[in-house]
Amino acid sequence: MWFIVRCLITFLFLSSGFAKLLDVEGSFAEMRAANLNPAWFYNYASALVLLTGSYFILFNRHVWLGAAMLSAFLLLTIIFVHQFWNMSASAAKISLYFVLEHLAVIGGLISIAMLSIYRQHLPSLGQGDS
Repeated sequence: MWFIVRCLITFLFLSSGFAKLLDVEGSFAEMRAANLNPAWFYNYASALVLLTGSYFILFNRHVWLGAAMLSAFLLLTIIFVHQFWNMSASAAKISLYFVLEHLAVIGGLISIAMLSIYRQHLPSLGQGDS
């Protein structure tokens, strides 16, 4: 079950990271639309963070670091891309939905990091400290 949880939480980030590498022109256009210049830098930096963070979680290596990387990515996306507070009513509503979704995913990432640490200490919990 632990492997399935890690696959599910990383699927979104892996697909986005690989899309940034496979559809470079589309990704560059996405970066330019968000006023992120130079587009090539933000595109490849995003892909690196998405794929590296996913690697840590998927392969159960420093899960906390992968979760922190992906959470930071989502928080920065909220601040720089989904600025619902600066948008017209209809655009703000859509952006707010993205923000709420990002916050829910951050909660999942925090949960998976906590579970990873708990799982590491699980064998020693049953032995008790005297």
